[in-house]
Amino acid sequence: MTVAFFSGSRRRAAVALGAVSAGLLVLTACDKPTPIATVTVGTESINSEAACYNDGDPIKESEIQKCLNKKAEKSITVAMDDKVRFGVDPSIADNGWTIFLGGQQAEPEPYKKTYRTIPASAFFSSQTGEATDETQVTIVENTGKTLTGIWHFKLKKES
Repeated sequence: MTVAFFSGSRRRAAVALGAVSAGLLVLTACDKPTPIATVTVGTESINSEAACYNDGDPIKESEIQKCLNKKAEKSITVAMDDKVRFGVDPSIADNGWTIFLGGQQAEPEPYKKTYRTIPASAFFSSQTGEATDETQVTIVENTGKTLTGIWHFKLKKES
């Protein structure tokens, strides 16, 4: 019986090749992370990947309402005199993004910059004019015609 032995350098090369191959196999099994949206109040920040995202392609019409109705998993406390800062990845800003409040579009045109500031008081009155203690803010990536990403955050009014 004969056994083939590799020299030390060939054995190390074979192990390295095997490790690289295994690494590539693992990477191809991973999902690409979605762009991140961030909400900052004072020195506190929360960020989130998209609740719904189709790798930059339009979300199916049949999925949009379900995505808009999802509940925010992350929340941040704000005082009425705070400023709420929103930040998005450049890829989101390239398409444009709008803010939805309680699942309803709050502004007519997509915003094309990566950062903006809005007074907290703008988020704590209902459409009937009643004060609310919390509100869901949704960042929606859109081109004006199609929705391509949805991120949810909850703002809680400081008591």
